[in-house]
Amino acid sequence: MRRKLGLLLASVALAAFGFPAVANAAEPNPVVFVHGYSGSASNWTAAEAQFRLSGYSDSQLHSFEYDWSQSNERSAAELAGYVDNVLAETGADKVDIVNHSMGGLVSRWYMKELGGHTDVGHWASLAGANRGTTSASTCLYNASCQEMTPGSDFEEQLNSGDRTPGDSEYATWYSACDGVIIPYTNTRVTGADNNRTTCTTHIGFLSDTSTLGEVVDFLEA
Repeated sequence: MRRKLGLLLASVALAAFGFPAVANAAEPNPVVFVHGYSGSASNWTAAEAQFRLSGYSDSQLHSFEYDWSQSNERSAAELAGYVDNVLAETGADKVDIVNHSMGGLVSRWYMKELGGHTDVGHWASLAGANRGTTSASTCLYNASCQEMTPGSDFEEQLNSGDRTPGDSEYATWYSACDGVIIPYTNTRVTGADNNRTTCTTHIGFLSDTSTLGEVVDFLEA
C-alpha cells in the first residue's frame, strides 16, 4: 500500500511541474490462501480484512479449502487445479500464495514437485511446517499428519535439492512462541527470506496485524 501511495504522490508531483505522470502501479497478483491441518478457508478472515485495507479487492483474494486429513500430495494436486481456475477467472499471469502451518507443505509440493512455481510470483509461509514438527510424531491415522513428522519420506523428498525452485520469491515468518512447530526453526526454508517475529503463537499468526502487514509488503515488493 505504501508503495502504491508513493507512486501516486510522485505522479502528482511530476504533473505539477509539467512532466508526464508515471504509469499506474501494476495490479497485484491474486492471492491464494492455503490453510493448515484441521483448518478451513475461514481461518483467513482476519488476513483477508487486512489485505482489503491494503488495497486488495475481493476478486483478488481466494481461499483454497481441502481435506486436510488426506495426503499432502493429493492436496497439492487439488491446489494446482485451484490455481489454474484462479488464473483463468482473473486473467492474471501469476498468483501469490500465503500459507499457514501444514499449508506450507501443500503449497511447496505443488510448486516444487508439480512445477507450480511457474505460476507463482511470491510464496509467504506463516508458521509453516516446512521441515516438519515433532508434535506430529504421535499421529496414527491421517496421512497428512504423518507426513509432517521430521524425517518422513514426504519431508525428505520435499527438502532435498533446490528448496526454492524457479523465479518465485520465497519468505517465511516464524516465532519462538509458536508452540506447535517444534522446533520452531523448522518453519525456515533454505534460500527463502526467513523472518523471526516477536512472541506470536501458532494460531496467532493468522490475525497478527504486524506480520500480515509485512506479508503484504513482501507481495508488493
